[in-house]
Amino acid sequence: MELLCLEMDTSIRARPDPNLLRDDRVLQRLLTIEERFLPQYSYFKGVQKDIQPFMRRMVATWMLEVCEEQKCEEEVFPLAINYLDRFLAMVPIKKCNLQLLGAVCMFLASKLKETRPLTAEKLCIYTDNSIRPQELLEWELVVLGKLKWNLAAVTPNDFIEHIVRRLPLADDKLVLIRKHVQTFIALCATDFRFAMYPPSMIATGSVGAAICGLQLDSADQSWGDSLTDQLAKITNTEVDVLKECQEQIERVLESSLREGRQQQQQQQQQTQRGPSGKGLDELDQASTPTDVRDVNL
Repeated sequence: MELLCLEMDTSIRARPDPNLLRDDRVLQRLLTIEERFLPQYSYFKGVQKDIQPFMRRMVATWMLEVCEEQKCEEEVFPLAINYLDRFLAMVPIKKCNLQLLGAVCMFLASKLKETRPLTAEKLCIYTDNSIRPQELLEWELVVLGKLKWNLAAVTPNDFIEHIVRRLPLADDKLVLIRKHVQTFIALCATDFRFAMYPPSMIATGSVGAAICGLQLDSADQSWGDSLTDQLAKITNTEVDVLKECQEQIERVLESSLREGRQQQQQQQQQTQRGPSGKGLDELDQASTPTDVRDVNL
């Protein structure tokens, strides 16, 4: 009974296998199959008539907030976005069903990556009960059928360890670098411009942006070749293409920080205009962001 209680109270995670991470065949296999899991073309130009890029961004941002609040594993959100993009590249849907599709994709991704997956009931609560659990379960079968049950997609997170362990980085810096890289990957997932980028390129560009942002490349004298050259060799990426990807990631980060500051200022102004003694949590009790509710209308 004691062992059962311990298992129920903790999430069991497998540790990275150093033998797999050191084996170049594993990395090469990931590079070989990664494009199988990409949308074949920009679905806003051909498939989707009722959905616009800004709607996808709203729903993707909402999905990220749900994953963060539920403390999901880092792999869940990028994988859910992969399902979302692959489905939208094949099936035209109405904008009122976009949040439902996002919830289904999180539902499937958490089942694949979490020891304790998100429940249908909990996801419905996050939509402000705009969908029902039975509706989510019905759509789950639809999405699975369209994806041909091919859920073990390659995402940028699969490349992180393979990349960082091939760079001359101090062990005490790895945790911080991983955290920054995962943040960059999540930002890229919310931006449709990265939807058709190979996962290896997003991961490599995110690692480069993280290291440059932390100024580890200038502090460490053991790099030899430039950081970009080393990263390009690891994932067989052209240097110029990688530089452009990294610069685009950095621009997305700057834009996100600027928007965050603007939202914070707006929230402060709303607080000042609100009833005396009430905080932000009391002023807005919605379970889902207002902009996502607008998409559903």
